[in-house]
Formats: sequence, C-alpha cells, structure tokens
Amino acid sequence: MKEYLATSLRSRVTGALSDDNVGESVALCGWIHRRRDHGGLVFFDLRDRYGLLQCVASPERLPADVFAVVEKLRAEDVVAVEGKVLARPQESVNPEMATGTIEIDVVACRLLNESATPPFPVDVEKEGRGEVAEEVRLRHRYVELRRLIPTRALGLRHKITIETRRYLDGLDFWEIETPILTRRTPEGARDFLVPSRVQPGKFYALPQSPQLYKQLLMVAGYDRYYQLARCFRDEDLRADRQPEFSQIDLEMSFVGAEDVIAVVSGLFHHLFESCLDYQLGEIPTLTYDEAMSRFGTDKPDLRINQELTDVTGAFRDTGFRVFDDVVGAGGRLVALRVPAAGEESRGTIDRWTEVAGAAGAKGVVWARRQTDGWRTAVDKFVDSAYWDRAGELANAEPGDLLLVVADQQRVAQQALGELRLHIAIERDWLDDRSPWRLLWVVDFPLFEPGADGGLEPSHHPFTAPRGGLEALDASDPLTIESEAYDLVLNGYELGSGSIRIHQRPVQERAFAMLGIDRTEAEEKFGFLLEALEHGAPPHGGIALGLDRIAMLFAGATSLREVIAFPKTTSASALLEGAPSTPDEGDLADLHIRLDQADPPA
Repeated sequence: MKEYLATSLRSRVTGALSDDNVGESVALCGWIHRRRDHGGLVFFDLRDRYGLLQCVASPERLPADVFAVVEKLRAEDVVAVEGKVLARPQESVNPEMATGTIEIDVVACRLLNESATPPFPVDVEKEGRGEVAEEVRLRHRYVELRRLIPTRALGLRHKITIETRRYLDGLDFWEIETPILTRRTPEGARDFLVPSRVQPGKFYALPQSPQLYKQLLMVAGYDRYYQLARCFRDEDLRADRQPEFSQIDLEMSFVGAEDVIAVVSGLFHHLFESCLDYQLGEIPTLTYDEAMSRFGTDKPDLRINQELTDVTGAFRDTGFRVFDDVVGAGGRLVALRVPAAGEESRGTIDRWTEVAGAAGAKGVVWARRQTDGWRTAVDKFVDSAYWDRAGELANAEPGDLLLVVADQQRVAQQALGELRLHIAIERDWLDDRSPWRLLWVVDFPLFEPGADGGLEPSHHPFTAPRGGLEALDASDPLTIESEAYDLVLNGYELGSGSIRIHQRPVQERAFAMLGIDRTEAEEKFGFLLEALEHGAPPHGGIALGLDRIAMLFAGATSLREVIAFPKTTSASALLEGAPSTPDEGDLADLHIRLDQADPPA
C-alpha cells in the first residue's frame, strides 16, 4: 500500500496496518461496520476505504464517559479511535480478514457523526448483494459504495486510468481536453441538446465522441493525442450502455492501421499485467469475413470452441426447394454443430429455433447424427447422403446435432452466431483454460446497406477506404474495404478505430455516397473539409470503452457496477432525481416553451 498522508484526525488507515505495527500507537477514523458486546468487552470492526480492523474496548481501561460512547455505537456511525496495535490471541485470529491477526486496544473513542439506520446492511466482507432491489441501492448509492464490490470495482477502474496514462505518457502522447459543448454531428445515435441562452433558438450538442476535434489536433501537428473523454448518447440503454460514458480516446499521425494496433496491443498487455497480474500473450487478428464465417459475429467470444460451418457445397441439387432456391439465389447454408445434443427434445430445439428466428432466420433445419445414419426434420425431402457430406464438413459425430440455416450469407451467419452464443451460455461451452481472449477484427466493409435502400457507414463517415479515391469508384460500394479495426474481448467490443480520410476530395466523395450533398456537407462539416486542405497528415486512432474495460476486468455484469453514480435503464438518476422539470423562469431565460397539451406518459 502507498504511504498514507497523515492528517490531524488520523495517523494511519486500517488496511496499512499489519503484524509489523504491533506495539505502535495509532489514530484511526472510519465507520462502524459491526459491533459486538461480549461480557463487558465491546468489539467493533472499524471500516474505511482500505479495509476492516477489529477494535476492542474494555470498561476497565477506559474512562467511563469514553466507554459510554463505545456502548452506544451503531452501524455506520463515524468515529475517531486511538489505541495500540496488539497481536490477536491465536484462537481469535480471523484468516478471512487481511488484518485478522491484529486488533486495536482502544484508549480513546470520539463519535464524529451519528448515522441513521442504513437502508440496507453494508456487509463489505461478502460478495453477495442480498435481496436489496437495485432501485433502493441506486437511491442510496452513497451507502452502497461502502460495500466491498463497488469499492473494489472503482479501485480497479482508478488503476486502469492511472496505468493508461502512464503507458501513453511513456510513448509521448499528450493528454488534451476537447469541448463538451459542441455542434450536432451524425454518429449513429441521438444527441443530447443544450439550449443557448445568449443565442435564442440555437442549441449545443453534447459530444458522442471527440472524433472531429482529435482529427483537427492531428492537422494542428499534435501527432500523439489521448484523452479520457466524457461522451454522451441519447439511446436506449442496456446493461453495457449508459447515456454518459467514458472512453480512452487516442489519435496518431503518420501511421497505418498496423501502427495503431501495435500501440493499443501494447497498452492492453500493460493493463493486464499491471491491473490483473496476467500475461496476455499474443493477440490474434481475424478479418471481418473470417469472423463472420466462423462465428457469425464481428465480436466473437473465442472462449467458445464451437464454430459455424458453411455446408452449401454438401446440398447442391437436393430437389428440396427451400435449399435449392437459396443456393440458386446465391445464398448459403450454414451449420452449427451441437456436440452430444442428438437426443435433445423437440421443445429445446423449438426454443433454439426461436432464438435464431429473432436474429433474422426464416427457420432452422435440425439433423440428428445417429450410429446408423441421420434423422432429420426433412427426411422426406433430403436424402441422407447429403447429410453425410454436411456432417463430414462439420465434423459431426454420432450423438451430435446439426442446426442448419439456409438464407443470404450474412443473415444465416448472424442468426447462427446468436444461437451459438445462446447455446454456449446454456451448455457452458466456455473454455476456462484461457479466461481472457482478446482479438483484433480488421478489413471491415466501408459501407453497409441502409434502411432506406441507400448506404450507411459501417463505422463512421470519416473512415478511410482501402485504396483511396480510386476505391470509391467500385461498381458495388458494398465490396469496398475500409481501414477500420475493432478490439474485442470475450465477445465484447472494447474499441473501434480506423485510419481517417485526410484528403478533402476523398471525404467529399464518401459524403456523396452516403447521400450527404455538398450543401449539407459544407453546413455540417465545412470546418473539417477546410482543415483537410491545410496540410492534414495521414492519421488514425481508436476509442476504447473505459467503462466496459473496467466492467470486464472487475468481473461485473453491468456498467452500473463500475460507475460511481450510474443511471438506470430508463436514464434516470434515482439519487438526485434527474432528469427534473425546469421552472418557468429557467425556460423563459432559454427562450423555450413546453407543449403541455399531450404530456408524455
């Protein structure tokens, strides 16, 4: 533990004391964690951020007025204690406490503040949360933060940020802050808008990321930038999303994708070693097409050993219209092998079919590999010889189950990718021998089909096409590859980055292909286009989700566990009651009038 700076109220902290301090006199401050009265002697556990320490108060060694204070202590009272560090008797050593071999013989105790009865027990020695509803815990978050789980999680988050800064500073990155009040830019989610008081009718936007500012910093010549950036997105929430979040944002000039990947790979080797004492090893790289064909997702969890298999070649000219029509239209038949599931009930298979259906599959064909052949859902239409070939491709053995989706390639892959993940959790397919599986996914398409029949950027509209301006002349824009790369850990996307467009003609052409005409481009991005004409260097970077990294490192299941004061899934802050309704004076200052004719439910 670091050297603790003593104050006028305390000389040490609980977690810094050990057998080496026996015989020393100390002054401690903290909260009453638990109090016990044993035949006149009073034992209480003193808790601070650093740990727990047992204190013993004897009526024979304390003045009556001091002992009277000790007798009235209750859970979460704040106290100042003075005493001598003693070795515990052997029979009372507590091996579950870091300080379980010592105790404090109290010579003075002062009540600094009495606590009301806490809304739930603060049991920092146990990992469980009990039956306390999340709404109650978030409403009294300042009490929950005293517990062991959030204390450890926030301590680990602090360690991640410190080690990130140390690593990047060692590579001569500068930490530079970018504006919070900015203008709207299309980045895939709704903006939070802030009305301007001094410019009526105009609004700032809270940044979804510092993307354009960090590109401008590269134009300015600050060739290695980073920031622990606060970002905001007004989108529907899940366990791994919050309306305001933090990211490790970095950008570099005069680099290719391999240079950014090397720097970030080094960062994660450093973080795993310094924060988790874990040697990460080599980080593999998969292309986007390989990830989709093997795993059905661009963020695969490599701890799951089962992969998808393209079995289209095994089912040519079957005479079964469902299969033949898909193959004739250029689609694919993709299979997922489920080992030792040949006897699974139809109810289970129907449930799995629903999972694939929710991910876009029109249906799932099942086939059971038996010792004497195949039993399938389409026995009347597809001869077993076709299944023999498919089973050989998928390495199916007797007792296995094959689940096949026939559809357009990406639909079939994504549907079985979702099903693969679902069955992996249900049947515990995770490989515990390697708890951390990090990988890079590269060679993403530049565009993807838009909902309106046009194009959308696969990442964002500032991502460079591989091949520059000439690449944008491709007859099929969906075949254009980008200089993008994603970092994935255990099935979670930790970060997304790319080499950026650094020439105005390329950026204008990319905008045009996305349906952003010159007028709109000038209105929304004129400052960027102008900057690209003033000596913009080749540059690229990445944004890494700090909250998500902390969540995974801490073994948590929700971002809320690694954020000090998080929002609920309805974007509410239960502690302080945000968002709230402004009064009429505030609205008048901001030149806003609310339409109350049909208030929201």
